[in-house]
Amino acid sequence: MSVYIIARFNIHDRSEYDQYSAGFQEVFKKFDGKMLSIDEDPLVLAGTWDDTRSVIIEFPSQQSALAWMNSDDYQAIAKHRNAGSTVNSILVKGLGL
Repeated sequence: MSVYIIARFNIHDRSEYDQYSAGFQEVFKKFDGKMLSIDEDPLVLAGTWDDTRSVIIEFPSQQSALAWMNSDDYQAIAKHRNAGSTVNSILVKGLGL
């Protein structure tokens, strides 16, 4: 069953975050994920939105999503993400239709 990672970022140090972005695709392509959305200007439909970037990623399974997230290669670049932003993320299950 497909799963989706939904992440919201508040970028406070663009140069650190850009280092994360620069290494992201090289690491990401080693796994079975698919980028569905990267947006820094979403249309707010309800409530407030104070974050500066939103991302939605699809993986074929929770196992593959966690393998990517916990990999040494991803952790090596994630230090730049953590230094340049605060992030809130969740993993949700697809409907399996």
